Amino acid sequence: MAYRYLLCGLALLAPAFSAAAVEACDIPVRYGVSETAKAIVRAACDEHRLWYRPFIDRDGRIASLGVTEAEAEHLADNGLIAWQRVAGYWRESGTLSAMGAIPGATSCMQPAGNRYTDTDCRAFLIDNPWSAAFISWLMTRASVPGFNRSPRHIDYIRAAYQGGANGSPYRLADPGAEKPAPGDMLCFLRNRSSTLNYAGLLEALGSGRAGNWKSHCEVVIGANVGGDRTLYLVGGNVANAVVMRKLMLDRTGLLELPKTNNAQATASTPEQGCSPGHEEECNLNRQDWAALLKLTATAPIPAPPPEQAPIPQPTSSLPSQANEPAPPTR
Repeated sequence: MAYRYLLCGLALLAPAFSAAAVEACDIPVRYGVSETAKAIVRAACDEHRLWYRPFIDRDGRIASLGVTEAEAEHLADNGLIAWQRVAGYWRESGTLSAMGAIPGATSCMQPAGNRYTDTDCRAFLIDNPWSAAFISWLMTRASVPGFNRSPRHIDYIRAAYQGGANGSPYRLADPGAEKPAPGDMLCFLRNRSSTLNYAGLLEALGSGRAGNWKSHCEVVIGANVGGDRTLYLVGGNVANAVVMRKLMLDRTGLLELPKTNNAQATASTPEQGCSPGHEEECNLNRQDWAALLKLTATAPIPAPPPEQAPIPQPTSSLPSQANEPAPPTR
């Protein structure tokens, strides 16, 4: 009799175990999700597979990592080269022209195979964060209408804020108050001495103080898959690759905002970073998750053509240093 009860108990638990064991990218997007959201998820998952499915686990540790941005190794299709794929994110997203004054940018517009331009381009890819170019590439690939493609995340965070409650294709929301869904983006603020969260970001955007603040966004590809209370994100230039991140959700489906690592440091209590003596700080999920960008667009539009290499201009016609764009921030 006890054996029968044990079998019944295992049968009840089996669906939960099997659902948790399935890859989030291998599960069809749930019913009711818009075609635009499906296209974003499909593009993000395809790229994640291409980079050998690296991920950050729920404890904020890198659990697997394959090739990285500047390597000449093949990706999972055994055809594309890692650094050339990253150069493609810049070109095909339309964000490379904004970087034209930065060394190596124009070399990334040239076909691969020339050792001089290849070397310059690979140096550019290492020196300049490409996470925002990757997001812009995803939105281009998914044909998201009206997306403000930029080499800076803060530009489309600002666009979502300025659009208000009816902003398109995204509106700004509080990640502590609204549930994330496939096609949305979750963003954190980087390299700040104190945590701002949503309220602080909102005040900064309203006062115009946000400027070119450093930030980072990742797309939601799944939430609470099989009831596992996990949020699945995919982002670029995470550990120099295209990486999936897992975050915890509460019982209602809201993000469990983790305590950040960047608490205000004082002379008497210096900030402790990740080190062998402070393992508790080694959690890549402990960020200032200040913005949830909710997808409002529902129908994709045809994608624009990729950028072409510019026609060389005389030296005298080049812009002066005073007009050169600032390096991007993730």
